Amino acid sequence: MKKTYLFNAAILVLLSANHAFSQKSQLQIARNSVGKLQLAIAGKQDEKKQLSILGEGIKAAEAAQNDKKTKKWPETWAIKAYLSAYVSIIDADVNNSDRYYTLAVEAIDSAKRLDKFQANTQLISAAFYNVNIKKQDKGNTAFASNDFSTAYELLKEVSDFFPKDTTLAINTALAAQNMQSIDKALFYYKRAKENGIKSPIVYQKLSGIYSSKFENELALKSLEDGIKMNPYNIYLTNDYINLLLDIEKYDDAIRVIEATLKVESKNKLLYFLYGYLHQTKSNNNTAILAYNKALSIDENYFDALHQLGIAYINAANESLKTKRTDNGPSFTSLINRAEIALLQAHEINQNDKSTVQLLIDIYTRKNRLDKVQQLKGKLEEF
Repeated sequence: MKKTYLFNAAILVLLSANHAFSQKSQLQIARNSVGKLQLAIAGKQDEKKQLSILGEGIKAAEAAQNDKKTKKWPETWAIKAYLSAYVSIIDADVNNSDRYYTLAVEAIDSAKRLDKFQANTQLISAAFYNVNIKKQDKGNTAFASNDFSTAYELLKEVSDFFPKDTTLAINTALAAQNMQSIDKALFYYKRAKENGIKSPIVYQKLSGIYSSKFENELALKSLEDGIKMNPYNIYLTNDYINLLLDIEKYDDAIRVIEATLKVESKNKLLYFLYGYLHQTKSNNNTAILAYNKALSIDENYFDALHQLGIAYINAANESLKTKRTDNGPSFTSLINRAEIALLQAHEINQNDKSTVQLLIDIYTRKNRLDKVQQLKGKLEEF
């Protein structure tokens, strides 16, 4: 009996040793797969070959994770995390890719928890890097599906991992803005700006957010910073001028327009705005010059024709109040010019009531009652 017991005990010890050796061998296979994968990547082998190596390595890592001893080793989980994360970014099968993404996230958590001495930092970091690449892809997919909440949560994590990536910051901000989270959007637009983004859109978005919060000075500063990065960008400049007009900084707006016109000499809108601003200051002669400049670019520019007519009327009225000493145009000459401009405007847009009313006023002064009646009839048709 004693010999039999000893013999059976020896068999048990041998089987146990074989099992332990088997699990350690599985972990070694997994280790070797990491090396093979690096060689395959360096050798630019196709994805099919890489997936074959990954499959072998993950199978071995999972065998090691199921062993009582090696499942407590952080290396087991670090290898599984790295290999699974890599599958998630190269596997064209979406379901398979997503499954390995989940496995990678779970394995990373286990590896971090067990790796007390940070002996597997490189593998864990590489796995986390690849997981974030997959998160970015999932975030972009969610954004394209208008699932902005999911997109934001995923892209936020990736942007926080890659804080210097300005494109990621912008996409995160856009997702936040689409879910009406203005402060979150502002944070990521600012991150893009702080990392040297040049895109005019970012500065426009920043300005728009600040304006919505009634922080006008910050809104102006954002556009100024954008113009420094993109000198004479017409979209930024237009926004800047419009904001100056909105907050009634008219003198600043005039200075900006003057500077811009030295470069954008064919911009009819800027000439129009320049004329309008001077018109509000009763500088009718300057306004007339500006409107005519706009019309030299586009002879059918309705707004310029309409305001030109008003400027001539204003100048005509002024001529009646003061004694002319500069041999300038007479009242009659100015009214005739106003009539010509407004008739052109009316021809372009016959449904504009204001233009018709101005013409009625002119013809009343000229005692052209036939024209007055004709135009009044048109007003009744509106």
